[in-house]
Amino acid sequence: MRNLGRVEYEPTWRAMQEFTARRDAGTPDELWLLEHPPVYTLGQAGRREHLIEATDIPLMPIDRGGQITYHGPGQIVAYVLVDLRRRGYGIRELVHRMEQAVIDLLAAHDVVAQRLGGAPGVYVDGAKIAALGLRVKRGCTYHGLALNVDMDLRPFAAINPCGYAGMRVTQCRDLGVSLSPAEAGQMLARALTDAIYA
Repeated sequence: MRNLGRVEYEPTWRAMQEFTARRDAGTPDELWLLEHPPVYTLGQAGRREHLIEATDIPLMPIDRGGQITYHGPGQIVAYVLVDLRRRGYGIRELVHRMEQAVIDLLAAHDVVAQRLGGAPGVYVDGAKIAALGLRVKRGCTYHGLALNVDMDLRPFAAINPCGYAGMRVTQCRDLGVSLSPAEAGQMLARALTDAIYA
């Protein structure tokens, strides 16, 4: 696990692309844990009209799946750089395992979370607490998931989160989970490691 702290979005994305492009069958899988300064990211098939309000926050078109989301301080991002061929399972199974890691983490703090059919991520009472988007190249993944821990949720009001108009978002703090982003990040890293890399 690499804990990168708070890092700008674009150089981190480029580093993931570079890591994936140069890895071979013997390259160990990695998990990158970090936070980003405020940024909206728009997936490959993403539509700009899902940015519904002008803001000063930059919008970055990128190469993951999915629509638009927001990253900012107090949100823990986990990038999963996994060779699926070596692991012996596919992208759907990886998504399932990642979602389950978040569900289990929240359950340990008495929060009941679930999946929502057709909308990757993790939800509490219909409000999104974790967004998920991946890219697969030559059987290897990059990008990952973002867990809302203790952040300013207002920038989500300027978008249709993940392309869903009116989608509510929530975070650990508002659900009574009093973890700092650093503490939540360590727990998330352990949960993802057990789910994906074990």
